[in-house]
Amino acid sequence: MPARRDGTPPRWLRPTNRVLMTLKRLGVGSMKELPVLTLPGRRSGQPRRTPVSVLEFEGGRYLLCGYPTAEWPRNARANGNRGTLNVSGADEAIRLVELDEPDALEILRVWPVEIPHGAKVMKDAGVVDEVSPEAFEGLVGRCPVFRIEPDGAAGDGT
Repeated sequence: MPARRDGTPPRWLRPTNRVLMTLKRLGVGSMKELPVLTLPGRRSGQPRRTPVSVLEFEGGRYLLCGYPTAEWPRNARANGNRGTLNVSGADEAIRLVELDEPDALEILRVWPVEIPHGAKVMKDAGVVDEVSPEAFEGLVGRCPVFRIEPDGAAGDGT
């Protein structure tokens, strides 16, 4: 399947995410460890939860926006890049730092090697043509990459 040029997530993504979130909430198997990013909606202000894959690489943690038209990066930017990451039931206040293209390129090259299941979902959805570092390099400038940092300001009223 050729890469989707419009960056539209596949129709199956939203229902699949709902199932994943239900399995996490119920504590079923490995789903209880599924990382979930929570950000306020940019228009509604209501919490928006998105299951994500977190890449741990060279002492840092990273998120890749799986689709060019995904809403969560817009919500993050509208909220000062602050949100919550829940892993294994523990909430962590975080700040997302969007990487510039040279730094994003390094993470994009590593992504399909370290997160092959997430990379395969992107291939199956037509975002990339193959699961390879070279194919993922082509996402630079199309799919933003963020470094996850603890949000030291979360508890100080700012």
